[in-house]
Amino acid sequence: MLTFRLIKSSWCRCQKRYASTGVTVVKKEHEEYEIAKIRNIGILAHIDAGKTTTTERMLYYSGLIKHMGEVHHGNTVTDYMDQERQRGITITSAAVTFSWKNHRINLIDTPGHIDFTMEVEQTLRVLDGAVVILDGSAGVEAQTLTVCRQADKYDIPRIIYVNKMDRQDANFDMCLKSIQSKLNTEVFPTQFPIKEKGVLEGIVDVITLEKFMFDKKNMGMKFTKLKLSENEDENLWEIANEKRRNLTDKLSNIDDKLAEIIIEQESLDIVTPQMLLNSLYKATIQRKGVPVLLGSSYKNIGVQPLMDSILLYLPSPNDSKYSSLYNCFSNNVCARAFKVVHDKQKGPITFFRLYSGNLEKGTKVYNVRKEEKETIGKLYIAYADEYEEVPNITYGNIAAVAGLKYAMAGDLITSSETVMKNAKNKLEAQANVKSEDVEKIFDCNTKTLEPVFFCSIEAPSLSTQVALEKALGQLEREDPSLRVTQNEETGQIVLAGMGELHLEIINERIRSEYKIETDLGPLQISYRETIKEPIKDTFSVEYKIGNISQKVTIIMSLIPNYQKSEILLFDRSSESSANIDAIPFKIIKAMKTAVRLTLLHGPKLSYPVVNMGVKLHWLECAFNITPSLISAATSQCIRQVKIIWTLFCN
Repeated sequence: MLTFRLIKSSWCRCQKRYASTGVTVVKKEHEEYEIAKIRNIGILAHIDAGKTTTTERMLYYSGLIKHMGEVHHGNTVTDYMDQERQRGITITSAAVTFSWKNHRINLIDTPGHIDFTMEVEQTLRVLDGAVVILDGSAGVEAQTLTVCRQADKYDIPRIIYVNKMDRQDANFDMCLKSIQSKLNTEVFPTQFPIKEKGVLEGIVDVITLEKFMFDKKNMGMKFTKLKLSENEDENLWEIANEKRRNLTDKLSNIDDKLAEIIIEQESLDIVTPQMLLNSLYKATIQRKGVPVLLGSSYKNIGVQPLMDSILLYLPSPNDSKYSSLYNCFSNNVCARAFKVVHDKQKGPITFFRLYSGNLEKGTKVYNVRKEEKETIGKLYIAYADEYEEVPNITYGNIAAVAGLKYAMAGDLITSSETVMKNAKNKLEAQANVKSEDVEKIFDCNTKTLEPVFFCSIEAPSLSTQVALEKALGQLEREDPSLRVTQNEETGQIVLAGMGELHLEIINERIRSEYKIETDLGPLQISYRETIKEPIKDTFSVEYKIGNISQKVTIIMSLIPNYQKSEILLFDRSSESSANIDAIPFKIIKAMKTAVRLTLLHGPKLSYPVVNMGVKLHWLECAFNITPSLISAATSQCIRQVKIIWTLFCN
């Protein structure tokens, strides 16, 4: 049996108190966990739906913390940055590990604001499952749609928790319709609320036909499970049985085994709770629908059943869709970096999801993107911004690693270059594996979104210029959606980010964490240009160097709505393939460089050009021509169609 083992640390069962907030975090002795009893999950939602509040309750009920913090008090565990506590929002994703009912849950609380959506993107790639939280009075909101689309890209199973059901305007049925219509998925409501005069009194479990009554005196730590009785709870009994039959009917439409049992017994009521749980689990991990729960995290109602549902419906590392693909690495190390933070004492700390092998201090690893070898420093289990050092981490878990110089979010780490090549060849040789699945495993580039706003940033003096550049380098490594460039004309440092709040937070962090009193210039919109129709043209030019003349003829076309990563496409038709194949590599390299530089400035307002491909159809030149002349000719060829191009630009 595969197991997860962490050796007892030197500070087991110790308590570490957050001096500024009064939150006590209790580090417990680590136990052995089967891989089947590990869950790597994320919390996803629109801003202010209750992600951090729900996470705080989970930590409290699991025993990790002794006192619950509140977002509006600025003393929650996962919102640990000064800016998060001051503003009451989550800015950066925070990982925390806790135990629940002999299971280990590695949980990541993600931001809900659109400006920090890249934090969500980085996190989703390493998760096995997710909990989507809705506001019971609003249903599916704009950012809920965004994070669910992001989760769809990585085929992540999820459950939905309808929060804030204590509000007078909360409507569970409205939320179910909103999920079905906006997220285009089947809903499996496993609970419904008990409300008296608009007040949330408890929850009915449709599967077990029990009602959960929560004791408000002890922060919801204790709650009572009572079997519904036809005599004592006549109304609830009828509603619960009707909803149970509807749930059973829905599941039988997608679960043949359950359907056979119902047909054989000729009754929907014969189905046992365990049959429903098994069917719900299969439907969830196959992404045929989502179980829907409810509660009020702020009022301490419904969080423990939600934690139980994480264990019941979301997959373990062995059951996730891509776990079998990572078997190509055998027992060698394979890990994916998804976050980097800079700690004042520990230096850069890289967060990894380990897919195979073991990590120990001093282990040599190979960074596939950088093609560099690095040495693993200290290993930690994360509790937001607190870390517990451990001697080793085994696969299936999330861990923090110190001492890596090159690793960034999205990087694939393995034992050696040879191991990487053998694993890739082994995976490509499997008949049932698609090429896009191979790309997902070995691709090291997190697809970053284009910046929306930009502004200049200035140091207060020349003496702090170097410190500012170092700070920006660290922040850029932590946050792939932040772009730092140098304006060639003015010499200013330019920050580009996802929004006004994003750049404001970056400036505040530089002031508070790096003690540099920077000034931001006026905020500007980062426009982009593109074309609407394809354009093709021929360009000929003759260069004379001394007594030698060299002529270059290029035929190129511009392709609209092109979103792939290749910077230069080649015409492989029968008329052009022979010409294209004869072009030397150094010439192709020069042409790609020219295309990349030319597309940085469009013809309308000199903004970068996006969603456009450049295809080469023909090239005629002398065999001994220099790459610099080819590069110049390529740029001129693209610019020659400027008049036509401008007509089709947005």
